[in-house]
Amino acid sequence: MAVKKFKPTTPGQRHKIIGVFKREEQVINKDGQQEVRKSTANAPEKSLIVGKRSTGGRNSSGHLSTRYRGGGHKRKLRLIDFKRTNDGVPAVVKTIEYDPNRSARIALLYYSDGQKAYMIAPNGLEVGQTVVSGPDAAPEVGNSLPLAKIPVGTLIHCIELRPGQGASMARSAGTFAQLTSREGDYAIIKLPSGETRKVLLSCRATVGVVGNSEHSLESSGKAGRSRWQGRRPHNRGVVMNPVDHPMGGGEGRQSGGHPRSRTGLYAKGLKTRSPKKHSSKYIIERRKK
Repeated sequence: MAVKKFKPTTPGQRHKIIGVFKREEQVINKDGQQEVRKSTANAPEKSLIVGKRSTGGRNSSGHLSTRYRGGGHKRKLRLIDFKRTNDGVPAVVKTIEYDPNRSARIALLYYSDGQKAYMIAPNGLEVGQTVVSGPDAAPEVGNSLPLAKIPVGTLIHCIELRPGQGASMARSAGTFAQLTSREGDYAIIKLPSGETRKVLLSCRATVGVVGNSEHSLESSGKAGRSRWQGRRPHNRGVVMNPVDHPMGGGEGRQSGGHPRSRTGLYAKGLKTRSPKKHSSKYIIERRKK
């Protein structure tokens, strides 16, 4: 999927770069004739969506608890199957769709037993392709299987941390991890952050790289698009008064002292991870700073 630049006909168009999302594609059918096939849907699958209420940064009492949020377009939650537990049942990719709740694209699966489900769409997954999950599945793009059955060196995404919990790592656009080796009951995985850690071999992962890798090249071009996404203007601490922020105040333009949060917590270099955290023993190499 490519990106599209715009001519600077307006100030908002000057720096605007968005991903091209084609709803139709040219394919060659069995008879050798060229035909236009619909690859994406205009609306999501009704049985797999639920309403999403926007909080606007307010808590249950109506008080502002998270600043710089509010407004934005109404969204519906797509129910993504992160567990992929329908083992041994082949599923056909019906459509590749846009999801406003994540950077990656999602694929609608029609299982042969009649079930429907959404999954994160990896690079190379096409409409009409068949995917399978389970320990007997082949290590091909889109298939979900335990780490014990995936060849060493394979690029993977949507990785579980605990067996049966559902995918929690490497889910955003363009990300992937690599299965580097195995040690006993654990697989050694290099994560997108640069961290190397152990994960149980019974945990599942999906083969391939998450699609829509050009997402990092996109540029909104104007402040209005942030408002459409529910993000309000974010003002810096150094421009506030001392009563509002630890970095505020001073004559003229002051640097603000050591970077810290509104509550006084240091923002650069202070370690906040608990030294007694149980997962520390599974981390072989920390992420790159």
